[in-house]
Amino acid sequence: MPSKPSILIAGGGPAGLLAANMLWRHGLDVTVLEADASPSSRDQGGTLDLHPHEGQLALRKAGLLARFLALARHEDQEQRVVDAVTGVVLREEIPEPGTGTRPEIDRIVLRKMLLDPLPPEKVVWGARVIDVVEAANGRWSVRLQGGVARECDLVIGADGAGSAVRAALTDVRPVYTGVCFVELWMTDVDRKHPANSQFVGRGTLFALHYEKGIFAQRNGNAVVRVYAAFKTSNDTAERPERALAGMSRNDLLARYEGWSPALRSLIADADRIAAVRPIVSLPAGTKWPSKSGLTLVGDAAHVMPPMGSGVNLAMLDAAELAEAIVSAPDWRAAVRAQEQVMLDRATPIAEACLRGFGKWFDA
Repeated sequence: MPSKPSILIAGGGPAGLLAANMLWRHGLDVTVLEADASPSSRDQGGTLDLHPHEGQLALRKAGLLARFLALARHEDQEQRVVDAVTGVVLREEIPEPGTGTRPEIDRIVLRKMLLDPLPPEKVVWGARVIDVVEAANGRWSVRLQGGVARECDLVIGADGAGSAVRAALTDVRPVYTGVCFVELWMTDVDRKHPANSQFVGRGTLFALHYEKGIFAQRNGNAVVRVYAAFKTSNDTAERPERALAGMSRNDLLARYEGWSPALRSLIADADRIAAVRPIVSLPAGTKWPSKSGLTLVGDAAHVMPPMGSGVNLAMLDAAELAEAIVSAPDWRAAVRAQEQVMLDRATPIAEACLRGFGKWFDA
C-alpha cells in the first residue's frame, strides 16, 4: 500500500480546487473531475465574502492569501437593511476605507485564482461523476457520464448539494426548505441605473417582509445581482424550479405588491431573470458511517441555507483535510479524524443557519 494515496476530487469549486492546490504542492497524485465543460462555460454565482478565520485561513494554509487580498474588492463590504414597505434604511454598516475584514471576490475570479497554480492536466473538464463503487485492493472506481471509469485510493466529494459521491456513503439527501430564490442581473448598473446603484451601495442590501425578501448584491464589473426570495406553495414543493420556470418579470413583481418602489425597481430594471434557485439543506447533524478512502467536504457534507457560512466552511474543510493527508503517517486514519472534526464544526453552524433562515421567512 502506498504511503500516500492517489486522489480524485469530484468538483472544481472553491473547496475542490483549494484541496487540489495543497495536495499537488506536496507532491501527491491528485486530479480534479469537474462537470463544467470549461472554467467559464457556466455562471459561477454571485460574490463571496471570505471570513478571516475560515475562508481566508484556508487560503493562508494554501499559500494563496496574499493573492486573494490583491484581487478582492475591499471597497464592497457595506451592508444595508431597509424597510420593505418604505425603503427607509433601518441599519447599515459602512466600514471606513482601508478597514473591514471580509473583502468580496466574484466566484469566477476566485476559481481562476485557484486554477492558476495547477498544471492544466490536473483538472479534467466535462467530467461529471455519476457514482463511486468499491474496486479491488481497497481502491475506489469513479464512474463518469459516458461510461469512463477512473480508479484511485481516495475520493474526495466536493461536488456540492447534489453530490454523487455522498450517495456512496449515505442515503440522506438535501431537502427543500420551502424557499425559492429567483436571481436577476443588472449590468452596467452605475451608468444605466444610477439610482439603483446608489440604493444598493457598495455591498449587500437586505429587505424582508411576510415570507418574502429582496436581496441585492454588488459584484465586480458594475454588476448587481438581485434575489427575489419567497416561500412557495405546496404544489411547487417537489420541483419548484420547474413550477416557476416560466415566471415573467410581471409575475415576480406581483408577488411584491405594496413593497417600496425602490425595492421593486431592482426587479423591474433588471436585464433579465437569470435563474430559479430552490434553497435546499441537509438536516443539521447529518453523519454517515466512515468508509476508508471516501470522504466529503463543503456542501456535499453539510449544505445549509445561504447565510454566509457555506463557502467559508467548505474551504476550511478542504484545507484541513489536505493538511491531514500530507502530514499524517496514516492517511486513512487522518481522513477519518478530520471528517469528524468537520462534522462537529458544521453541526451548530447548520442549526443556527436553519433557525435564522426560518425566521427570515416567518409570516
